[in-house]
Amino acid sequence: MQAQLTAIDIACRRGDRLLFKGLSLACAPGDAVHVTGPNGVGKSSLIRILAGLLRPFSGEVTAEGGLGLVDERLALDPNQPLGKALAFWERLDGCSEPGRTLDLLQLEPLLDVPVRFLSTGQKKRAALARLLNRHCPIWLLDEPLNGLDGQAQKSVEALVAQHCDRGGIAVVASHQPIALPSPTLLGIEDYAA
Repeated sequence: MQAQLTAIDIACRRGDRLLFKGLSLACAPGDAVHVTGPNGVGKSSLIRILAGLLRPFSGEVTAEGGLGLVDERLALDPNQPLGKALAFWERLDGCSEPGRTLDLLQLEPLLDVPVRFLSTGQKKRAALARLLNRHCPIWLLDEPLNGLDGQAQKSVEALVAQHCDRGGIAVVASHQPIALPSPTLLGIEDYAA
C-alpha cells in the first residue's frame, strides 16, 4: 500500500471569510496527522479540501492512492436497514470480508435497524465499517470520536494505529484528544488568516 498526500500552501475561503492560508503538509506511508483547533476555524473544510470535495482558495493538493472519508455526512440510505445499506457499498467497493468489520465494530445486532434510527455513535461506527471495507490507503477522518462511548473510541484509535502500521495514512480532524501513532500535530489556528 504506497500512498502519498501533499498539500502545498493552501488557503480556504468560505463566503467572504478567509479561514486559513499558507497551510502545507506532506504525508507518507505510516503517517498520522492530528488537525486540532476549536470549532469554526476550518478543520472540516481542510478535510473536505484534502478529499477533493472543496476547492482550495489557493494552493494545490495531490494524492496518490485511494481516499476514504468519514465525516458527518453518512453515505448510507437512511430508509434501508443497516445491513442492506452496507451491502450496497460492499458490492460497489468489492469488499471480500464484510463480516469482519461488522464484528469488529459491533454492528451485527443493528443490521435490521433502518439507518435513520441509528444513534450518532452507531452511524459513526457504520461509516467506519464502510471505510474499512474499501481498503483505501488514505483515511480522512473528521471528528471520528463524536458520539462514541469510551470502548468505541478505543476501537477507532486501534483501527487507525493498525492502518498506519500497515503503511496507510490517516489525517484526523478532532477537537477531542485522540491517541494516534506518533502523530504530527497541525494546529489549524496557526494558519488563521
